[in-house]
Amino acid sequence: MKKEILDRIKGGLVVSCQALETEPLYSSYIMGRMAFAAKEGGAVGIRANTPQDIQEIKKTVDLPVIGLYKVVTEGSDVYITPTMEEVDALMEVGPEIIALDATDRMRANGMTISEFFPKVREKYPDMLFMADCSTFEDALRAQTLGFDLAGTTLCGYTRETAGTQIPCCDLLRKMTEELTIPVIAEGGIWERGQLKEVFTCGIHAAVVGTAITRPRDITRRFVDAIGG
Repeated sequence: MKKEILDRIKGGLVVSCQALETEPLYSSYIMGRMAFAAKEGGAVGIRANTPQDIQEIKKTVDLPVIGLYKVVTEGSDVYITPTMEEVDALMEVGPEIIALDATDRMRANGMTISEFFPKVREKYPDMLFMADCSTFEDALRAQTLGFDLAGTTLCGYTRETAGTQIPCCDLLRKMTEELTIPVIAEGGIWERGQLKEVFTCGIHAAVVGTAITRPRDITRRFVDAIGG
């Protein structure tokens, strides 16, 4: 089953359909329609946030879903599926893959990923888990811990990697050359040329979100070009 799911997204584009409460398209129904549009455009998978959105998306499309649950907690920088509570909630709606922050930062439950993920794996031994990483060290640790795939989701978004130009092909190449688990390119892919380039790095699949599903950001980028 795991191989079948990974094979379905191999070599293709996963579209991230997410909208936070502060965004104009915040609505599970709208995210479901976004996912439908992505499928019609040729996407091989969907990445989605919150059980509510995932449930609606799975009613709408039959593509594999990479599910996550963003929860901001005071005192911790980890917000992508930070505790077992979020993992349990995601398992209730049945995404094919669950993504977790795999950096070594302290989580809201007072654990590092090295302490937390073994408990997750023990509870859900048959689930596919994606490690959202910021560095090669994160990805290598994730592989050792038993994650099934690793992505560059957090490269450029942590204190350690702030200012890194993304997508970071050097990181992608190192990951694909030295890891044995599939590597997902995610973060900073705005242009078709960038998408083509990351696939030359030997990746399994790529995730694109903002450039496709956040019209406010897309509009702002074009408006900024007028002033430039």
